[in-house]
Amino acid sequence: MEALDWIVIGVFALALIGIIVWVVKQKQNDSADYFLGGRDATWIAIGASIFASNIGSEHLIGLAGAGASSGMAMAHWEIQGWMILILGWVFVPFYSRSMVYTMPEFLERRYNPQSRTILSVISLISYVLTKVAVTVYAGGLVFQQVFGIEELWGIDFFWIAAIGLVLITALYTIFGGMKSVLYTSVLQTPILLLGSLIILVLGFKELGGWDEMMRICGAVTVNDQGNTMTELIRSNSDPNFPWLGALIGSAIIGFWYWCTDQFIVQRVLSGKNQKEARRGT
Repeated sequence: MEALDWIVIGVFALALIGIIVWVVKQKQNDSADYFLGGRDATWIAIGASIFASNIGSEHLIGLAGAGASSGMAMAHWEIQGWMILILGWVFVPFYSRSMVYTMPEFLERRYNPQSRTILSVISLISYVLTKVAVTVYAGGLVFQQVFGIEELWGIDFFWIAAIGLVLITALYTIFGGMKSVLYTSVLQTPILLLGSLIILVLGFKELGGWDEMMRICGAVTVNDQGNTMTELIRSNSDPNFPWLGALIGSAIIGFWYWCTDQFIVQRVLSGKNQKEARRGT
């Protein structure tokens, strides 16, 4: 870690703290203010929040690592991101007119209380086992590698970083509500984009350019059918990414995630009107 690294991290931390303090000091009159940021979010806040919430350590480490080991076919899962346009142009009117705060609440109004309970339980369990666990694990690894600390106070620094991330996120989310999530996302989005772009450029420079990467990856076969790491569409006999299975499977999961998952939909519900919500998507 160089001095400039510490300066950048310090400036980001101060900006983050400043935003959180400012949001917490604002008066929240009702549950709409808390859960949906007062329903007055603009398209830029909605879009930034969706982007920053979707892209995290599980992408920058996990998905990138999976792509490096298995090839381009892994991109099937992220290509389905176009489905968020279905959320904006098809589902937003239904969600907005129902005036709900959560997807379980929407199911209760549409069907019955039992459906609300079932979705709530499934969502909580799946978040903990898939989304939260992976994000926290990858985040802990990042902090351990970046700071180069193996142990602190006799404790593995990975656990300190992972638990610290959970506590910090929980504190500003609990006290600031949805508004704190929206405004911190506006800060995080350009940093994620700029940081990823810098890593990309430096990586290509170290490797020798795009052509060199394609030459190396194109020479690596990934199955008995002769598909290489650079091919997005693989043989239907591929054990990991048969093109038909990858296409249908990622489409089903993508539809659920981008159009019905509380993690994404709550950002859209915070919009001041349908136009802003749709622009955000």
